[in-house]
Amino acid sequence: MILKVNGLEFTYHERPVLKNIGFELKKGQIMAVLGVNGAGKTTLLKCLNRILRLRMGTVFLDEENVKDMSRNHIAKHFAYVPQKYEEEPLTVFDAILLGRRPYIKWEATSHDLRIVEAILYRLDIEYLALRPTNQLSGGEMQKVIIARALAQEPEVLLLDEPTSNLDLKNQLQVMQLVTKAVREHNMAAIVSMHDINLAFRFVDHFLMLREGRVHLLAPREEVTAQDIEKVYGVKVILGDVDQYKIVIPVNENSEGAL
Repeated sequence: MILKVNGLEFTYHERPVLKNIGFELKKGQIMAVLGVNGAGKTTLLKCLNRILRLRMGTVFLDEENVKDMSRNHIAKHFAYVPQKYEEEPLTVFDAILLGRRPYIKWEATSHDLRIVEAILYRLDIEYLALRPTNQLSGGEMQKVIIARALAQEPEVLLLDEPTSNLDLKNQLQVMQLVTKAVREHNMAAIVSMHDINLAFRFVDHFLMLREGRVHLLAPREEVTAQDIEKVYGVKVILGDVDQYKIVIPVNENSEGAL
């Protein structure tokens, strides 16, 4: 076991946002956090690596309480990719090198530089190395931000809607990239998502939030149309295309797709 969460609760201005959240995640696994807007998906990710402080509960990483970790220690074990990020006047190489900051004391070593070079080639973005980040497309920039997270050599990747605002091709590429990194480097990943079909294609486990609580925590094979309807308030058909499950929303009278 790598990550264990028990009784996690978070309150914002005395308003409960997350209530009694608990789950476990092993190395090599990807978990999707799903729910309607405002369900607490982003808040949950920020609580796990202590960007936000819990009101109650515990988060353990390899049996070490995250509450007792220093910020630098957390940064060596958790890599967080936010929904939005500030563009910086840096080259792609330097932007990725920022991921090595938890390990750098005075200046980047040859070891740090080799790690960045290896990630550039692994993600097939070496041709972008000297390009300014403010000249990148949305898909290219998202890959750079994920590359920066991988440069931290984390045990847990926390990705907040990494495919939002991307076209279909880049959505698939980003999720393939994440899946490959998790499997090859024996990490764990938690991904907040809106696209249920993309989740069915790439993730191992679903954590579905409803009104701040865990409505469902299950392997993707056990997720039902009824679970999706209860969380999203929309009637759906859950079918199969090739080896993938797909979710089709329908009118309440079930006569056609929305």
